[in-house]
Amino acid sequence: MQCRIISIGDELLLGDTVNTNASWMAQALTEAGIDVERIDTIKDDLVVIKDVLEEALSSVDAVITTGGLGPTHDDMTKRAVTELWNSELVVHEPTLSFIREKFKKRNIPFSKSNYHQAEVPADCEVLFNKEGTAPGMWFERDGHRLAVLPGVPSEMKHLMREYILPKLTERQQGTEVRRTHYLLTSGIGESTLSDEVIGSLENFLTPSANISVAYLPSPSGTRIRIRGHAASEAELDERLKPVVAYIRDRAKSYLAGEGKELQLAEVVGKLLYEQGLTVSTAESCTGGALSNQLTDIAGSSRYVRGGIVAYANDVKITELDVAADDIKDAGAVSKTVALQMARGVARKMDTDIGLSTTGIAGPGGGTNGKPVGMVWIGFWSRKQHFALRAQFTKDRLANKERTTAVALEMVRRVLLDIPEMPYGLKKQLA
Repeated sequence: MQCRIISIGDELLLGDTVNTNASWMAQALTEAGIDVERIDTIKDDLVVIKDVLEEALSSVDAVITTGGLGPTHDDMTKRAVTELWNSELVVHEPTLSFIREKFKKRNIPFSKSNYHQAEVPADCEVLFNKEGTAPGMWFERDGHRLAVLPGVPSEMKHLMREYILPKLTERQQGTEVRRTHYLLTSGIGESTLSDEVIGSLENFLTPSANISVAYLPSPSGTRIRIRGHAASEAELDERLKPVVAYIRDRAKSYLAGEGKELQLAEVVGKLLYEQGLTVSTAESCTGGALSNQLTDIAGSSRYVRGGIVAYANDVKITELDVAADDIKDAGAVSKTVALQMARGVARKMDTDIGLSTTGIAGPGGGTNGKPVGMVWIGFWSRKQHFALRAQFTKDRLANKERTTAVALEMVRRVLLDIPEMPYGLKKQLA
């Protein structure tokens, strides 16, 4: 089955809003074995919406739109599909009652525009939206399938999971079996991973095998996507399992885990919990980003005790027991300060592990001896006390992301007794 995604909204074209909906929808549809043939982003214009919809419906099996269902005058999607389907708007009473009750509970006045949100084309199937006020709509006529969804991400995702994916996958019965496997690697660059560690996969990727492999880099690591399709589950297993096993074996210590949504902080948290260890953070250049990633994981209170954002030097001195003379002599961005920060926070928080970050995030503040992007990452435990020196970019946010990723990967490697540090960095002992 082939599908088109149409994102509607001037804010998307102007760059005011990042189009995350299209990315999420494409991934969800692909996972369901539905080919996304094209993604369009168009403005809130009645003629444009009708023209693009008409062309899309004539070229693929299903079309999904997102956006343009709000209560304001510039939301034109509902009017466009009503005219395209030669229908008329009627009030969907269950939705109207739901909206009235929602507004009553929140003590918000109910307006005429809110009333109009309960209006839907007479011949559509209403997709009840318990996450918001704009119902989704499903049209099916003469083999053409059209889903019209709101642009609010949480509402779109709810309607996709609850209605659209089941409807489309039901029509996939009898077609090929498709599957995607994800491997998360960390601590190595994408090109080194693909060229030197994994190497050639041409024996697995013959035209008849219907297997594809892609490397998806991010600041926290490279996710390897392995996709395949076959006539049956058994045949797909026969083709897919060997390449997954081969990549696992080649990646070895760089393999952090498996799964599309798996995050490095989750991997580290699981190891900390399994080993009965606690951690605390002392952050300067990352400004709390390391602590944020660790605590993004549900249940992180079992191993994260706390953290200190010690941005100013006097905070490093008073809260983390960093020697004032060392800051004066070596500078705040130095091995000795990173080591003292890691030890100081572990003692103050009474944790098994202390982590620290100090660096020059940029874009200014660098010198010849300490350029922008230079960072020190400290580690302290009762068994080890060391720091890593890394050199990143001139981009402030990228430097914060990469420092956080290296710190997490450093912990993962220590907990697994992997001697090599991420990206070939060397331990500099206290």
